[in-house]
Amino acid sequence: MKKVFLSTVALIAFAAPAAAADLAARPYTKAPPAPVAVVYDWSGFYIGANGGWGTSRKCWDFVDVTGAFIGAEGCHDADGGTVGGQIGYRWQAGTWVFGVEGQGNWADFQGSNVSLLFPAARNESRIDAFGLITGQIGYAANNVLFYVKGGAAVTADRFRVFDVPTGVLAATTGDDTRWGAVVGAGIEFGFAPNWSVGVEYNHLFMQDRTHTFVDATGAFLGNDRITQDVDIVTARINYRFGGPGIAARY
Repeated sequence: MKKVFLSTVALIAFAAPAAAADLAARPYTKAPPAPVAVVYDWSGFYIGANGGWGTSRKCWDFVDVTGAFIGAEGCHDADGGTVGGQIGYRWQAGTWVFGVEGQGNWADFQGSNVSLLFPAARNESRIDAFGLITGQIGYAANNVLFYVKGGAAVTADRFRVFDVPTGVLAATTGDDTRWGAVVGAGIEFGFAPNWSVGVEYNHLFMQDRTHTFVDATGAFLGNDRITQDVDIVTARINYRFGGPGIAARY
């Protein structure tokens, strides 16, 4: 029995190295690729639509033909909705984004008050449209863009006077185009390679202007110096033309 046991141990000792030599070589595993960072690109031409709300503060002062102040007729807010479009171009340098943009909007900002000087008259103001031509400077946090803007603004205004007892139109200035300045700020989010949405605020400095009022026959009735500032908040959606809006960075 002892001889059988020793023979078995010897056989195992000689067989082990041979068995190890028959094992398959350990396969080589390639290292995983380096991670890729996704970077949103804001460069290129874009076109879009916007809609929102605006308000304009109007103060009327009755003046003589020389422009000398006679008396204050009071103030009112002209409020309402707006919808329009924009077109522009942006170029990106690192995290900084620069751009130019033109915007045109239909508007329905309307308001009125009874004149403090002429209680039988109700003064009404309207903004039917406005346009903005601006430059932009922004900071891009990947697909989120923060920006400020400034430039020129133009409004299409109408001013009318109604008779309070009858509601009949008593005097009008007709259509008026007024130029001023605009400053604003916004935030935009790129949710797809060529699409972005955002929210924007603009303040229009339209200063004051003297308007001549006439009746239905064209006869002169008086002059008012009317001051005007406008505040507008809009939601926007843009489509950017050109190359990919998302770039890979290793």
